[in-house]
Amino acid sequence: MKLICSPLCLSGGIIAKEPVSLEQEIQEPRGGGGEFDMSDILYFCRRGVESIVDDEVTKRFTAEELESWNLLTRSNYNLHHISARLTVLWGLGVLIRYGFLLPLRVTLAVTGVGLLVVLTSIVGWLPNSRMKKYLSEKVNLMCYRICVRALTAIITYHDSDNKPKNGGICVANHTSPIDVLILASDGCYSMVGQAHGGLMGFIQKTLVKACPHIWFERSEVKDRHLVAKRLSDHVADKTKLPILIFPEGTCINNTSVMMFKKGSFEIDCTIYPVAIKYDPRFGNAFWNSSKFRMVTYLLHMMSSWAVVCSVWYLPPMKREEGEDAVQFANRVKSAIARKGGLVDLLWDGGLKRSKVKEVFKEEQQKLYSKVLVIKTEGLLLAWGPMRSS
Repeated sequence: MKLICSPLCLSGGIIAKEPVSLEQEIQEPRGGGGEFDMSDILYFCRRGVESIVDDEVTKRFTAEELESWNLLTRSNYNLHHISARLTVLWGLGVLIRYGFLLPLRVTLAVTGVGLLVVLTSIVGWLPNSRMKKYLSEKVNLMCYRICVRALTAIITYHDSDNKPKNGGICVANHTSPIDVLILASDGCYSMVGQAHGGLMGFIQKTLVKACPHIWFERSEVKDRHLVAKRLSDHVADKTKLPILIFPEGTCINNTSVMMFKKGSFEIDCTIYPVAIKYDPRFGNAFWNSSKFRMVTYLLHMMSSWAVVCSVWYLPPMKREEGEDAVQFANRVKSAIARKGGLVDLLWDGGLKRSKVKEVFKEEQQKLYSKVLVIKTEGLLLAWGPMRSS
């Protein structure tokens, strides 16, 4: 058995890989033949080692590392105490962020949420009319903008002509729960999510009185047909606000876009893609839900310097003839990744909390068996003329 290096280069801890098919990589060390060859194991071993050295999935669920320290506790811990002058600047920053900015931001956040609950409750008592819809939109915009100010968010909106319209679905990449505030402060949306209890449940019930949001009970979320029907009924009514959905289903660390769930792309309506990209130099917008609770995360955000981000409204997209929901979802995802300068990944974000699905293993097994079948058929075709001669 001979060991042949594949097109893989380790340089400075970075793996540079050339796109090579499974068939090409297996053919080179085996040198032909349609049966199993022991050298075939090398391909799968190498792929396993690559995944361990440079795992492109799990590193999407940790805070984005910065090249230089931004005077926050995040980023490179080796750069915290370079000099006494820098340490003094960091200390002054802590006093400013926690002694002045944090109390001010918490006050604004409480004010925004309080006004949202009170005013939407009042609007909810009004009879359905154009006036109620107008007041509901104004109240939501005002309160969400107050909450955005609580984060000192500096947002740049691009291509506003492509903003989502009634009767459509807005899909965006997902980095943080504040993605909702970022988008809702520039336009009104109908939210989709699971019904909660406690304070969050109270806020949800209040919001739905003034605006047609869609909340699902825990038992209903698993019923795909029920979910699709309620979404279809909503977008069919052109008087209702566009639905805001994050198809990834989990937060990714502002570096990439992972697989979009196909559910929202099965509905026959216009999709309005939106790309959101945060500037990591001023604060870490990524929410690692397995490490921080919501309150802790919000306190981290309010004690950072600012939330700086860009939002791109992409041209509306519709499902093409002969295109299934998965292909449509991938096409929309690729457009968002290109516009936001994000890495386009095919992996399911659900791997954050679960094991790899059997379907991925079976896909590799099918590819390998296909290689063996093709090689065997080629040998038989070549062997036939030789036997006859």
